[in-house]
Amino acid sequence: MTDSDLPGKLGRPAERALAAAGIQRLSDLTAWTERDVAALHGVGPTAIVKLRAALAANNLTFGHPGGTVGQ
Repeated sequence: MTDSDLPGKLGRPAERALAAAGIQRLSDLTAWTERDVAALHGVGPTAIVKLRAALAANNLTFGHPGGTVGQ
């Protein structure tokens, strides 16, 4: 069991896609643009909304274009 702080109920495909990309914590998402995360196979609009809300609740944001991409 990991110590993930990602929101629950993202859906199995989104959870698998994030895990495969090495994203286990909200802080990992700060290195990824929202567009890049949304492009992961299995991550749909509902997961993006949940991730965006969780980031905001923790005073975090997705990375910005031109920054380091988490790939």
